[in-house]
Amino acid sequence: MQQRTQLTLSFLLSQVLLLTFAEDLECIPGFQQKIFRIEQPAEFIEDQLILNLTFNDCKGNDKLRFDVSNPYFKVKPDGALVALKNISDVGPALFIHGRSSNAEDMAEVVIIGGQDSHGSLKEIFTFARTSAVPRQKRSIVVSPILIPENQRQPFPRDVGKVVDNDRPEGSKFRLTGKGVDQEPKGIFRINENTGSISVMRTLDREIMATYQLFVETIDVTGKTIEGPVSLDIIVIDQNDNRPIFKEGPYVGHVMEGSPTGTTVMRMTAFDADDPSTDNALLRYNILQQTPDKPSPNMFYIDPEKGDIVTVVSPALLDREFHATVNEGVVGVIVNLTVEDKDDPTTAAWRAVYTIINGNPGQSFEIHTNPQTNEGMLSVVKPLDYEISAFHTLLIKVENEDPLVPDVAYGPSSTATVQITVSDVNEGPVFHPDPMTVTKRENITIGSMLLTVNATDPDSLQHQTIRYSVYKDPAGWLNINPINGTIDTAAVLDRESPFVHNNIYTALFLAIDSGDPPATGTGTLQIRLEDVNDNAPLIYPTLAKVCDDAKDLNVVILGALDKDLHPNTDPFKFELNKQTGSDKFWKISKINDTHAQVSLLQNLKKANYNLPVMVTDSGKPPLSNTTELRVQVCSCKKSKMDCSSAGIPHIRTTLVLLLSLFSLVWL
Repeated sequence: MQQRTQLTLSFLLSQVLLLTFAEDLECIPGFQQKIFRIEQPAEFIEDQLILNLTFNDCKGNDKLRFDVSNPYFKVKPDGALVALKNISDVGPALFIHGRSSNAEDMAEVVIIGGQDSHGSLKEIFTFARTSAVPRQKRSIVVSPILIPENQRQPFPRDVGKVVDNDRPEGSKFRLTGKGVDQEPKGIFRINENTGSISVMRTLDREIMATYQLFVETIDVTGKTIEGPVSLDIIVIDQNDNRPIFKEGPYVGHVMEGSPTGTTVMRMTAFDADDPSTDNALLRYNILQQTPDKPSPNMFYIDPEKGDIVTVVSPALLDREFHATVNEGVVGVIVNLTVEDKDDPTTAAWRAVYTIINGNPGQSFEIHTNPQTNEGMLSVVKPLDYEISAFHTLLIKVENEDPLVPDVAYGPSSTATVQITVSDVNEGPVFHPDPMTVTKRENITIGSMLLTVNATDPDSLQHQTIRYSVYKDPAGWLNINPINGTIDTAAVLDRESPFVHNNIYTALFLAIDSGDPPATGTGTLQIRLEDVNDNAPLIYPTLAKVCDDAKDLNVVILGALDKDLHPNTDPFKFELNKQTGSDKFWKISKINDTHAQVSLLQNLKKANYNLPVMVTDSGKPPLSNTTELRVQVCSCKKSKMDCSSAGIPHIRTTLVLLLSLFSLVWL
């Protein structure tokens, strides 16, 4: 009796306080009624009125919109709640989120007798009852905010607003909590003057489904005036996660000859979306069965539970396995399973598989999977459809440990595996590969190099082959598409940057007439023999010497040639005697690749251009003349001054020109 009196008194006090608050606040923004109760009908009829809701933001309801927790319901602009289709399974409650430019609020429609088939939405929207708009004078008015996940740009995006009609002049709003000033930081912010709440980036419900923030008003010094008041932000789920099987691969076992409807195993998938919505409602389906014999539909999976059961007659559950493999491939093609009731941790359980017949070419191998005890039958040598399209293997299985004496059954079991080889359009094959040919560089354009040969492994298909250039880095080659003859389209140059170690490499294609066509690739390597087509070059081309030097040796010259021996050194160095340079200079051989340039006497300070000719040892030889620039400089106190040697010295040239002019004049 005492407890009932206390409850009655609390209720009366609440009513008195509410009346007092109503006098203080002329308008309370949000839903004017927040909780509705209706009986669960046999069926909600499409577009039939369920109830009317009244929302008032106290400022004209600008840009008012409603969101309903169940996608099969909507609220019309006039506040009428209706169903979008005939529906009976709704759940225990609907939650309606109303939002305008100035306020937002939440209302709950309790469905008496409604069944919660997918988990209660109330687990997400617990704030619907607990976060009613405060009704105290000069209070901060907040409503929960619902934001869909995966929103796109632009950001920031306004999502709600905090209202404080009696906020003192000069005060500001402050927002705190996880998502603002705590990790993850910077997701939300508040306009300190208007109270508008903004989200700064895309939200992911699977990372964080709710955010609890706190709003307060502060003065200019940062001191709290009112609050903090809790603000709940709920992330609305979108169907953005695929179901996944976490524990795969799954291995099921069924005895051969088992009756129809025998349960083999249960599949369990996981969906990260909201389990209280249809976004996480899973349905199971078998996509493929391998092998598809003796029946392509030997099993059925319960679409809701994930149980896999047999649906064929016991006669079709036979251990003789069938496998299909494409020619030319290797790898595991079938897993053989056995049942052994011995302890799985012992050698009495571990199986040993052996191919005892049908493998003369050793194209197959079988190994035991140590985790599942299955026999993994593999192709280890590519099979050829043109040689044999079918293989029949007899496989024996026994334990690592022998059976104890006097058991009623034999020590091993056998199974037959039928293997079908599928014909695949194989690409032509070049013979040989790589192809090699030796030619001299600089041969005539259009010269034939060789004729390639490619054959089609698919001998039973009688296909034709065409040829084409695949990779020709220098663009030197042509190939006849019909007969495969390769000739030159440009000059072959051994010194080209596309030639490495005297070898030029190109790739060619052989394409058959299959549907679709198959392609084979062949490599051609051309070894290029050198010819003397590069004249040597001297280095260096600049030297300096003092005008009073006692050592008249000026510089040591070297020579380089891009060709190969014997088209290179020994080199011959000579001065151009026609210029009269041999009166002041001499050049002396040091070895096969170098020579010494020396003065015959000291010269005045100036620049001198000395023509030097170098000749290689090729047949016929090639020569090149290069001007060696020599600067004669003044040298004092170990310092070389070449500043006044800028004008080339042309005395010898002038003498020769004057002499020739005199002869012509006479």
